[in-house]
Amino acid sequence: MTEVLWNRMTAEELRQKANDDAIVLLPVASTEQHGPHLSTGVDTFLGGEGCARVAMIVARSRPIVVAPVVWMGLAEHHMAFGGTFTLSLATYHSLLRDLCSSILRAGFTKILIVNSHGGNIAALNALTTDLAIELDAPIATTTFYNLANESAAYADVLEDQKGVRHACEAETSMMLAAFADCVRKDRIADAFGPMGNMTLGVPPALNLWRSFKELTPGGVLGDARKATAAKGEKLFDIAAELLAARLIVGEPWN
Repeated sequence: MTEVLWNRMTAEELRQKANDDAIVLLPVASTEQHGPHLSTGVDTFLGGEGCARVAMIVARSRPIVVAPVVWMGLAEHHMAFGGTFTLSLATYHSLLRDLCSSILRAGFTKILIVNSHGGNIAALNALTTDLAIELDAPIATTTFYNLANESAAYADVLEDQKGVRHACEAETSMMLAAFADCVRKDRIADAFGPMGNMTLGVPPALNLWRSFKELTPGGVLGDARKATAAKGEKLFDIAAELLAARLIVGEPWN
């Protein structure tokens, strides 16, 4: 089986990947509360798994490497629940700049930052420009679920929502599919909250910062009681195939 994970390769193998003009996926996530039923590593686990699945598809056509997941992000809105790490925007900017610089200094030229946490999206949209200018490199960003949300492909799988929310039917389904040991199944019955109008990757028309606890006292947006592992596999496959197809033809760099 083709190896795609950076931290499972030797430096020599990575130099060869760089010589072969491999794409580097840099997963960025968060460690934060995910309701009463999911571990705090949800975004980190799902982001890493999603990128690995993308890479295994792309590797059939062109070289690709998945860097280690950045497990911390911008999560101030979850701090009231405890169990959460958060960074300032300035620290996050510096962290991503230094990580991307390391990847470039290793000889790679194509970096796609792949996000799996809603709180990172606004910052990444802005930092795409800053990182490209500061590092003089075509650094691109996306959120793993964006293409699926844009195409409404998830609406055919999910019962109560059209896209990914938080600790919801979608995230719980993917955790059941790939990390079932991190799901407290005896608490899923308590894992529901308002549907709200938030879909990951879609900014509100009028934006005001609020603690997540003001939106949902239990830390869940959506209804995890509808989650199944079978749905989770479908959600992973849809997102991975959509992103892989774009990378195989050279987007976003061609």
